[in-house]
Amino acid sequence: MCELLGMSANVPTDICFSFAGLVQRGGGTGPHRDGWGIAFYEGRGLRAFHDPLPSADSRIAQLLVAYPIKSKVVISHIRQANVGEVSLVNTHPFSRELWGVMWCFAHNGQLDRQLFEWPLTYYRPAGTTDSEYAFCWLMDQIRSRFPGGPPEDANVLIDLVHECCEKLRALGVFNMLLSDSDRLFSYCSTKLSWITRRAPFGEAHLCDRDMSVDFYKETTPNDVVTVIATEPLTDNEEWARLSAGEMIVFADGEVARLVSTLGGAKD
Repeated sequence: MCELLGMSANVPTDICFSFAGLVQRGGGTGPHRDGWGIAFYEGRGLRAFHDPLPSADSRIAQLLVAYPIKSKVVISHIRQANVGEVSLVNTHPFSRELWGVMWCFAHNGQLDRQLFEWPLTYYRPAGTTDSEYAFCWLMDQIRSRFPGGPPEDANVLIDLVHECCEKLRALGVFNMLLSDSDRLFSYCSTKLSWITRRAPFGEAHLCDRDMSVDFYKETTPNDVVTVIATEPLTDNEEWARLSAGEMIVFADGEVARLVSTLGGAKD
């Protein structure tokens, strides 16, 4: 399996601390040695880095641990290959354009090969992973339903994304992060945890390396930052866990909506 990392914030924020913990799991404290990637939104622009090398050994990853790129939405992924060879084209996150916006996606899990029989219309994978194929199918569904642009009621889009995720989960394990530059959709099949940090900020310590940060010194009282990960990245904070079939949507660091597997919304 792979591991996911995402961030949603109300102000441009760097993810150096959380990313420093994640990269250790890519061949250091974890087995996810088959490549990694990270994407940062800057408005509608998307700055992405990919490397087929283990993140724990990657010079590019170490650069990003030290280089504080500010963003309001970030998606990252470390890979343990199951479908598709280890190569640059198969590293997550993947991106596609829709409505003049770059959408970004990363997946943790494995889906039945019958997925590759599902028809694609507008989008095609460049690589050979089930993950990228699922992303292309998902983007097809959104574009087909709303060809002229996003619906006025964002809940209609959220319901469609959740419905598609449920169909994909029926094929296997489908934990997912997806963003349209404003919102961060986080869907859980088996494992996904999250934490929202806001004033009063405190100190956090990573699970995978002896590294701490005092967020009180790094933030303002108005900052709100939510981090999503396959497994909690810190060992001195309380993380919330999503249940199977739940999708939580974040905007500006806050929960915009939580949808359950039964289709109901929660506050």
